[in-house]
Amino acid sequence: MDLSQIYTEVITEHNRSTHNRRSLPEVTHKEHGHNPSCGDDITLELDIKEDKIIDAAFTGTGCAISQASTSMMIDLIKGLSVTAAKEKTEAFLGMIKGQKTEAELEDVLEDAVILANIKNMPARVKCAVLAWHTLDEVLKKQLGQ
Repeated sequence: MDLSQIYTEVITEHNRSTHNRRSLPEVTHKEHGHNPSCGDDITLELDIKEDKIIDAAFTGTGCAISQASTSMMIDLIKGLSVTAAKEKTEAFLGMIKGQKTEAELEDVLEDAVILANIKNMPARVKCAVLAWHTLDEVLKKQLGQ
């Protein structure tokens, strides 16, 4: 199986999955993210208690990359401290900016590392980072930044 096939399968799997696409019963933080250039639109909901992300989910519409990236991100941050989630966000955004390689971040970003090559597709970068920037806004507020 070649890398492009793996990429396609991971994106498709996360895009179709509904395990993170829902509304939370208890929401402590809610942030809207929108990409006006293509219409991707998400609302990220988090349940943060005592500096820990208890649960996270999203609703919204968009391309397969934006929806898959959001799902992968949520899988990564559930159960983490706000600080650890911020570190994952910075790692992902650094990878997309080309500051870190996927080899350096494979253990940190798990499935999301498959999106590393998005940096070579400028029109798709905003799709991949929408959820991560939306999460970053929540985390900045939580951390008082």
